[in-house]
Amino acid sequence: MLFFCLLVLDSFTRCFKSNPPEPWNWNVYLFPLWCCGLVIRYLIIFPIRILVLTLGWIIFLSFFIPVHCLLKGNDDLRKKIERCLVEMMCSFFVASWTGVVKYHGPRPSVRPKQVFVANHTSMIDFIILEQMTAFAVIMQKHPGWVGLLQSTILESVGCIWFNRTEAKDREIVARKLREHVQGANNNPLLIFPEGTCVNNHYTVMFKKGAFELGCTVCPVAIKYNKIFVDAFWNSRQQSFTTHLLQLMTSWAVVCDVWYLEPQNLKPGETSIEFAERVRAIISHRAGLKMVPWDGYLKYSRPSPKHRESKQQNFAQSVLRRLEEK
Repeated sequence: MLFFCLLVLDSFTRCFKSNPPEPWNWNVYLFPLWCCGLVIRYLIIFPIRILVLTLGWIIFLSFFIPVHCLLKGNDDLRKKIERCLVEMMCSFFVASWTGVVKYHGPRPSVRPKQVFVANHTSMIDFIILEQMTAFAVIMQKHPGWVGLLQSTILESVGCIWFNRTEAKDREIVARKLREHVQGANNNPLLIFPEGTCVNNHYTVMFKKGAFELGCTVCPVAIKYNKIFVDAFWNSRQQSFTTHLLQLMTSWAVVCDVWYLEPQNLKPGETSIEFAERVRAIISHRAGLKMVPWDGYLKYSRPSPKHRESKQQNFAQSVLRRLEEK
Protein backbone atom coordinates (compact mmCIF):
# COMPACT_ATOMS: atom_id res chain seq x y z
CA MET A 1 0.00 0.00 0.00
CA LEU A 2 2.81 2.40 0.89
CA PHE A 3 4.54 1.62 -2.41
CA PHE A 4 1.31 2.31 -4.32
CA CYS A 5 0.78 5.65 -2.54
CA LEU A 6 4.36 6.70 -3.16
CA LEU A 7 4.06 5.71 -6.81
CA VAL A 8 0.91 7.81 -7.27
CA LEU A 9 2.44 10.74 -5.42
CA ASP A 10 5.59 10.61 -7.57
CA SER A 11 3.53 10.35 -10.76
CA PHE A 12 1.73 13.56 -9.83
CA THR A 13 4.53 15.66 -8.33
CA ARG A 14 7.00 15.02 -11.15
CA CYS A 15 4.72 17.03 -13.46
CA PHE A 16 5.57 20.15 -11.43
CA LYS A 17 9.24 19.57 -10.64
CA SER A 18 12.04 21.68 -12.05
CA ASN A 19 14.65 19.52 -13.70
CA PRO A 20 17.96 21.42 -13.68
CA PRO A 21 20.53 20.24 -16.23
CA GLU A 22 23.36 18.05 -15.05
CA PRO A 23 26.53 20.00 -14.22
CA TRP A 24 29.17 19.80 -16.91
CA ASN A 25 31.98 21.77 -15.18
CA TRP A 26 33.12 18.74 -13.24
CA ASN A 27 36.85 18.68 -14.12
CA VAL A 28 39.82 21.00 -14.20
CA TYR A 29 39.59 21.47 -17.99
CA LEU A 30 35.96 22.52 -18.16
CA PHE A 31 35.77 24.64 -15.02
CA PRO A 32 37.70 27.64 -16.52
CA LEU A 33 35.34 27.60 -19.52
CA TRP A 34 32.34 27.61 -17.17
CA CYS A 35 33.81 30.59 -15.28
CA CYS A 36 34.32 32.49 -18.55
CA GLY A 37 30.70 31.78 -19.51
CA LEU A 38 29.54 33.02 -16.11
CA VAL A 39 31.42 36.31 -16.55
CA ILE A 40 30.07 36.79 -20.08
CA ARG A 41 26.45 36.07 -19.11
CA TYR A 42 26.30 38.17 -15.93
CA LEU A 43 28.70 41.03 -16.64
CA ILE A 44 28.28 41.54 -20.41
CA ILE A 45 25.07 39.99 -21.77
CA PHE A 46 22.85 40.68 -18.75
CA PRO A 47 23.50 44.48 -18.65
CA ILE A 48 22.84 44.68 -22.41
CA ARG A 49 19.54 42.85 -21.93
CA ILE A 50 18.57 45.20 -19.10
CA LEU A 51 19.30 48.11 -21.43
CA VAL A 52 17.17 46.54 -24.20
CA LEU A 53 14.24 45.96 -21.85
CA THR A 54 14.50 49.47 -20.37
CA LEU A 55 14.57 50.99 -23.86
CA GLY A 56 11.51 48.92 -24.76
CA TRP A 57 9.57 50.22 -21.75
CA ILE A 58 10.51 53.83 -22.55
CA ILE A 59 9.34 53.51 -26.15
CA PHE A 60 6.21 51.61 -25.16
CA LEU A 61 5.07 54.01 -22.44
CA SER A 62 5.93 57.07 -24.58
CA PHE A 63 3.29 55.95 -27.08
CA PHE A 64 0.86 53.94 -24.95
CA ILE A 65 0.00 56.63 -22.40
CA PRO A 66 -0.85 59.35 -24.98
CA VAL A 67 -2.79 56.90 -27.16
CA HIS A 68 -4.74 55.50 -24.19
CA CYS A 69 -5.63 58.96 -22.86
CA LEU A 70 -6.16 60.97 -26.05
CA LEU A 71 -8.00 58.45 -28.25
CA LYS A 72 -10.77 57.42 -25.85
CA GLY A 73 -13.36 58.80 -28.26
CA ASN A 74 -12.10 56.60 -31.12
CA ASP A 75 -12.11 53.08 -29.67
CA ASP A 76 -11.36 51.22 -32.91
CA LEU A 77 -8.21 53.23 -33.68
CA ARG A 78 -7.10 53.16 -30.04
CA LYS A 79 -7.47 49.39 -29.77
CA LYS A 80 -5.61 48.85 -33.04
CA ILE A 81 -2.65 50.96 -31.92
CA GLU A 82 -2.62 49.43 -28.44
CA ARG A 83 -2.55 45.94 -29.96
CA CYS A 84 0.55 46.84 -31.97
CA LEU A 85 2.22 48.40 -28.94
CA VAL A 86 1.59 45.35 -26.74
CA GLU A 87 3.00 43.08 -29.47
CA MET A 88 6.06 45.34 -29.69
CA MET A 89 6.63 45.28 -25.91
CA CYS A 90 6.41 41.50 -25.86
CA SER A 91 9.02 41.42 -28.62
CA PHE A 92 11.34 43.46 -26.38
CA PHE A 93 10.77 40.93 -23.59
CA VAL A 94 11.68 38.04 -25.90
CA ALA A 95 14.75 39.97 -27.09
CA SER A 96 15.83 40.42 -23.44
CA TRP A 97 16.12 36.61 -23.19
CA THR A 98 17.76 36.29 -26.63
CA GLY A 99 14.65 34.31 -27.52
CA VAL A 100 14.95 31.98 -30.50
CA VAL A 101 11.35 31.13 -31.36
CA LYS A 102 10.24 29.18 -34.43
CA TYR A 103 6.58 29.56 -35.38
CA HIS A 104 5.00 26.81 -37.47
CA GLY A 105 1.65 27.10 -39.24
CA PRO A 106 -0.49 30.06 -40.28
CA ARG A 107 -0.60 33.14 -38.06
CA PRO A 108 -3.91 33.40 -36.12
CA SER A 109 -6.55 35.65 -37.64
CA VAL A 110 -9.22 37.72 -35.90
CA ARG A 111 -12.50 35.85 -36.30
CA PRO A 112 -15.57 35.55 -34.11
CA LYS A 113 -16.52 32.29 -32.38
CA GLN A 114 -13.03 30.84 -32.06
CA VAL A 115 -10.71 30.24 -29.13
CA PHE A 116 -7.03 29.25 -28.97
CA VAL A 117 -5.82 26.76 -26.36
CA ALA A 118 -2.21 25.92 -25.50
CA ASN A 119 -0.19 23.85 -23.06
CA HIS A 120 1.26 25.90 -20.20
CA THR A 121 4.86 25.96 -18.96
CA SER A 122 5.36 29.52 -17.77
CA MET A 123 3.81 32.97 -17.92
CA ILE A 124 6.28 33.63 -20.74
CA ASP A 125 4.08 31.38 -22.93
CA PHE A 126 1.74 34.35 -23.13
CA ILE A 127 4.58 36.74 -24.04
CA ILE A 128 5.93 34.45 -26.77
CA LEU A 129 2.48 34.08 -28.35
CA GLU A 130 1.56 37.72 -27.80
CA GLN A 131 4.51 39.08 -29.77
CA MET A 132 3.00 37.57 -32.92
CA THR A 133 -0.70 38.15 -32.20
CA ALA A 134 -2.37 40.36 -29.58
CA PHE A 135 -4.36 37.66 -27.82
CA ALA A 136 -6.85 38.33 -25.06
CA VAL A 137 -5.79 35.82 -22.44
CA ILE A 138 -7.54 34.23 -19.46
CA MET A 139 -5.12 34.44 -16.55
CA GLN A 140 -4.87 34.14 -12.79
CA LYS A 141 -4.76 37.53 -11.08
CA HIS A 142 -1.26 38.15 -9.71
CA PRO A 143 0.00 40.54 -7.01
CA GLY A 144 2.80 43.08 -7.33
CA TRP A 145 4.04 44.63 -10.56
CA VAL A 146 2.55 41.80 -12.64
CA GLY A 147 -0.90 42.56 -11.22
CA LEU A 148 -0.39 46.25 -12.01
CA LEU A 149 0.36 45.42 -15.65
CA GLN A 150 -2.69 43.16 -15.77
CA SER A 151 -5.07 45.82 -14.49
CA THR A 152 -3.70 48.61 -16.70
CA ILE A 153 -1.90 47.66 -19.90
CA LEU A 154 -3.15 44.14 -20.59
CA GLU A 155 -6.79 45.03 -20.07
CA SER A 156 -6.45 47.14 -23.22
CA VAL A 157 -6.29 43.96 -25.31
CA GLY A 158 -9.33 42.45 -23.59
CA CYS A 159 -7.61 40.10 -21.12
CA ILE A 160 -9.80 38.51 -18.45
CA TRP A 161 -8.57 37.88 -14.90
CA PHE A 162 -9.78 35.50 -12.23
CA ASN A 163 -8.91 34.36 -8.74
CA ARG A 164 -8.98 30.57 -8.44
CA THR A 165 -9.80 30.82 -4.72
CA GLU A 166 -13.05 32.69 -5.44
CA ALA A 167 -15.88 30.39 -6.52
CA LYS A 168 -18.01 33.28 -7.81
CA ASP A 169 -15.21 34.26 -10.23
CA ARG A 170 -15.92 31.12 -12.27
CA GLU A 171 -19.42 32.25 -13.18
CA ILE A 172 -18.22 35.77 -14.03
CA VAL A 173 -15.37 34.46 -16.20
CA ALA A 174 -17.69 32.01 -17.99
CA ARG A 175 -20.04 34.86 -18.87
CA LYS A 176 -17.18 37.07 -20.07
CA LEU A 177 -15.84 34.23 -22.23
CA ARG A 178 -19.15 33.80 -24.01
CA GLU A 179 -19.44 37.53 -24.59
CA HIS A 180 -15.89 37.80 -25.89
CA VAL A 181 -16.08 35.03 -28.49
CA GLN A 182 -19.22 36.60 -29.97
CA GLY A 183 -17.51 39.94 -30.68
CA ALA A 184 -16.33 40.33 -34.27
CA ASN A 185 -13.66 42.95 -33.42
CA ASN A 186 -12.33 41.40 -30.22
CA ASN A 187 -8.80 40.04 -30.08
CA PRO A 188 -8.43 36.25 -30.47
CA LEU A 189 -9.07 34.54 -27.14
CA LEU A 190 -6.21 32.49 -25.65
CA ILE A 191 -6.78 29.99 -22.83
CA PHE A 192 -4.35 27.71 -20.99
CA PRO A 193 -6.83 24.96 -20.03
CA GLU A 194 -4.40 23.11 -17.74
CA GLY A 195 -4.91 25.98 -15.28
CA THR A 196 -1.34 25.79 -13.96
CA CYS A 197 2.26 25.62 -15.16
CA VAL A 198 3.54 22.12 -15.99
CA ASN A 199 7.21 21.35 -16.56
CA ASN A 200 7.05 20.88 -20.37
CA HIS A 201 7.42 17.10 -20.13
CA TYR A 202 3.75 16.37 -19.38
CA THR A 203 0.24 17.69 -19.95
CA VAL A 204 -2.35 17.46 -17.17
CA MET A 205 -6.14 17.46 -17.58
CA PHE A 206 -7.65 20.29 -19.64
CA LYS A 207 -10.49 22.17 -17.98
CA LYS A 208 -13.63 21.90 -20.07
CA GLY A 209 -14.62 25.61 -19.96
CA ALA A 210 -12.90 26.46 -23.25
CA PHE A 211 -14.67 23.54 -24.94
CA GLU A 212 -18.21 24.47 -23.86
CA LEU A 213 -18.38 27.77 -25.73
CA GLY A 214 -19.79 26.28 -28.92
CA CYS A 215 -16.98 27.69 -31.05
CA THR A 216 -13.97 26.48 -33.03
CA VAL A 217 -10.97 25.49 -30.91
CA CYS A 218 -7.51 26.20 -32.36
CA PRO A 219 -4.79 24.13 -30.62
CA VAL A 220 -1.35 25.67 -30.04
CA ALA A 221 1.59 23.47 -29.00
CA ILE A 222 4.63 24.98 -27.25
CA LYS A 223 7.85 23.06 -26.68
CA TYR A 224 10.93 24.54 -24.99
CA ASN A 225 14.43 23.28 -25.63
CA LYS A 226 16.35 22.93 -22.37
CA ILE A 227 19.75 23.21 -24.04
CA PHE A 228 20.33 26.68 -22.52
CA VAL A 229 17.69 27.12 -19.79
CA ASP A 230 14.68 25.36 -18.29
CA ALA A 231 11.76 27.70 -19.05
CA PHE A 232 9.43 26.04 -16.52
CA TRP A 233 8.17 28.50 -13.88
CA ASN A 234 7.81 26.73 -10.54
CA SER A 235 5.60 29.36 -8.90
CA ARG A 236 5.70 27.57 -5.55
CA GLN A 237 9.46 28.03 -5.30
CA GLN A 238 10.21 31.32 -7.05
CA SER A 239 8.54 34.61 -7.89
CA PHE A 240 7.99 35.64 -11.48
CA THR A 241 10.66 38.34 -11.07
CA THR A 242 13.20 35.69 -10.06
CA HIS A 243 12.07 33.57 -13.00
CA LEU A 244 12.64 36.47 -15.42
CA LEU A 245 16.10 37.11 -13.97
CA GLN A 246 16.92 33.44 -14.49
CA LEU A 247 15.92 33.73 -18.14
CA MET A 248 17.81 37.01 -18.62
CA THR A 249 21.03 35.54 -17.21
CA SER A 250 20.85 32.41 -19.38
CA TRP A 251 22.36 32.10 -22.84
CA ALA A 252 19.03 31.99 -24.65
CA VAL A 253 15.42 30.78 -24.55
CA VAL A 254 14.79 28.37 -27.40
CA CYS A 255 11.34 27.04 -28.30
CA ASP A 256 8.98 25.95 -31.06
CA VAL A 257 5.36 27.03 -31.44
CA TRP A 258 2.92 25.13 -33.64
CA TYR A 259 -0.46 26.55 -34.70
CA LEU A 260 -2.39 23.37 -35.36
CA GLU A 261 -5.51 22.56 -37.36
CA PRO A 262 -8.71 24.03 -35.84
CA GLN A 263 -11.05 21.51 -34.19
CA ASN A 264 -14.81 21.44 -33.70
CA LEU A 265 -17.06 19.41 -31.43
CA LYS A 266 -18.05 16.16 -33.13
CA PRO A 267 -21.62 14.83 -33.08
CA GLY A 268 -22.25 12.94 -29.84
CA GLU A 269 -18.97 14.11 -28.30
CA THR A 270 -19.02 15.61 -24.80
CA SER A 271 -17.01 18.69 -23.84
CA ILE A 272 -14.72 16.51 -21.69
CA GLU A 273 -14.03 14.17 -24.61
CA PHE A 274 -13.43 17.18 -26.85
CA ALA A 275 -10.93 18.58 -24.35
CA GLU A 276 -9.07 15.27 -24.15
CA ARG A 277 -8.94 14.98 -27.95
CA VAL A 278 -7.42 18.45 -28.27
CA ARG A 279 -4.98 17.69 -25.44
CA ALA A 280 -3.87 14.57 -27.30
CA ILE A 281 -3.25 16.61 -30.47
CA ILE A 282 -1.14 19.18 -28.58
CA SER A 283 0.75 16.53 -26.60
CA HIS A 284 1.59 14.53 -29.73
CA ARG A 285 2.86 17.56 -31.63
CA ALA A 286 5.00 18.87 -28.72
CA GLY A 287 6.19 15.42 -27.62
CA LEU A 288 4.59 15.64 -24.17
CA LYS A 289 3.29 12.78 -22.05
CA MET A 290 -0.39 12.87 -21.06
CA VAL A 291 -1.17 12.17 -17.39
CA PRO A 292 -4.66 11.90 -15.84
CA TRP A 293 -4.17 14.49 -13.08
CA ASP A 294 -6.09 17.66 -12.29
CA GLY A 295 -3.53 20.48 -12.17
CA TYR A 296 -5.48 22.32 -9.45
CA LEU A 297 -4.44 19.59 -7.00
CA LYS A 298 -1.07 21.33 -7.06
CA TYR A 299 -2.63 24.12 -4.96
CA SER A 300 -4.45 21.96 -2.44
CA ARG A 301 -3.13 19.28 -0.14
CA PRO A 302 -5.53 16.71 1.37
CA SER A 303 -5.73 16.65 5.16
CA PRO A 304 -3.84 13.84 6.98
CA LYS A 305 -7.15 12.36 8.23
CA HIS A 306 -8.57 12.25 4.71
CA ARG A 307 -5.36 10.66 3.39
CA GLU A 308 -5.27 8.06 6.18
CA SER A 309 -8.94 7.24 5.57
CA LYS A 310 -8.28 6.59 1.88
CA GLN A 311 -5.22 4.49 2.71
CA GLN A 312 -7.20 2.37 5.18
CA ASN A 313 -10.01 1.82 2.69
CA PHE A 314 -7.51 0.76 0.05
CA ALA A 315 -5.69 -1.57 2.47
CA GLN A 316 -8.98 -3.21 3.51
CA SER A 317 -10.01 -3.77 -0.11
CA VAL A 318 -6.63 -5.42 -0.84
CA LEU A 319 -6.91 -7.65 2.23
CA ARG A 320 -10.44 -8.73 1.25
CA ARG A 321 -9.27 -9.70 -2.21
CA LEU A 322 -6.36 -11.68 -0.74
CA GLU A 323 -8.70 -13.50 1.66
CA GLU A 324 -11.06 -14.40 -1.17
CA LYS A 325 -8.19 -16.00 -3.04
